[in-house]
Amino acid sequence: MQAQPVNNKLTPYQKGIIAILAFIQFTVVLDFMVLSPLGAQLLTELSITTAQFGWVVSGYAFSAGVSGLLTAGFADRFDRKKLLLFFYSGFVLGTLFCGLAPNFEALLAARIITGLFGGVISSIGFAIITDLFDWQMRGRVMGLVQMSFAASQILGIPVGLYLANNFGWHSPFQMIVGVSVLAGIFMVWFMQPVTAHLKLQTDSNPFRHLIHTVSKPAYLRGFAATVLLATGGFMLMPFGSTYAIHNLSVTAAQLPLIYTITGVFSIAFGPLMGRLSDKIGKFNLFSYASVWGIAITIIYCNLGQTPLWQIIALNVLLFVGISGRMISSQALISAVPEAKDRGAFMSINASIQQVAGGVASLVAGLIVVQRPDGYLEQYPLLGYIVSAATLITIFMMKVINNQINKKPVGAVAGPPVAVAGE
Repeated sequence: MQAQPVNNKLTPYQKGIIAILAFIQFTVVLDFMVLSPLGAQLLTELSITTAQFGWVVSGYAFSAGVSGLLTAGFADRFDRKKLLLFFYSGFVLGTLFCGLAPNFEALLAARIITGLFGGVISSIGFAIITDLFDWQMRGRVMGLVQMSFAASQILGIPVGLYLANNFGWHSPFQMIVGVSVLAGIFMVWFMQPVTAHLKLQTDSNPFRHLIHTVSKPAYLRGFAATVLLATGGFMLMPFGSTYAIHNLSVTAAQLPLIYTITGVFSIAFGPLMGRLSDKIGKFNLFSYASVWGIAITIIYCNLGQTPLWQIIALNVLLFVGISGRMISSQALISAVPEAKDRGAFMSINASIQQVAGGVASLVAGLIVVQRPDGYLEQYPLLGYIVSAATLITIFMMKVINNQINKKPVGAVAGPPVAVAGE
């Protein structure tokens, strides 16, 4: 694939779309990430084990995986705006149920409902990005959208912890419902229909479309890479706050400070990583960030009682690596499917990511054992497993990068969509 000149200036409409997708992603990511800092509180108040907490995390993931597969055959046959609005509405409803759950069983059921709708939202968003933004600027756009992960820490998680500490663990979910409703209203008002992909459909049978998508070797390589990409976050993050409190001697009151400072740096580095991926190459950034992440992960997972400033510094360094990997890998994988298969590919990819993450979370819950005093044993083993998966993923992404480079420019730039504001 040869580079070609491209207008890198974003139109007002494109900026609005980025803002919408970033804010929606913020609420969906926050819904998942808030479970990590609430982990220690949930283990105590609901009297559950680490394995049961793993099921709470995995319940979302497995239901999201099923939803992605069921949606895949239809994902390219609807206006992407309507599809996004439908699933986002279900996500908000599921989150509301989480905010009302009285016990473990009800919370698990609520997480399953939330996953059925929330699990495919990111895939629809990435399909919209690929439809509306050229390959040469896609890393930049991904970097801006992925600021939502950092924003969920700097804004959402500290506020969520404050609410949980003062008003109970239900209140963060209720907060998410409130801001999600505002995001949905803005999306309905601002976003125009995204329908150019409908003109490219040649197969009217959703089942055949699904089979076609899961049977292409090039797509299978992308799915395989996603399995390993999902391992890191789902293995380490669910027990992150518990590890910090009981192994590193961080207090519950200090957790918001850690997340806030880490979030500030992540917000600053996210757009820079996006621009860097467009400048030096998506795969190059992915490789550098992965090696960086492996080193920091091994160090962090083998810490004992550690001064707060060192914990904060390592968290910042770790999330810089995670940000670089996420942005560059998503930009790379967005170029794998053909335009007519984009929605189906993204839905299946999200499904695989959720299922793989659910399995990883369950495995982590079985590996990690909490002693009566709260200390987590075997956490270093998780770090080594994540590092090994990351190392293998570098080689898998190299294959995908070579595959993309063989394509003509038009095959990865998205369909010729006339974007409003141009």
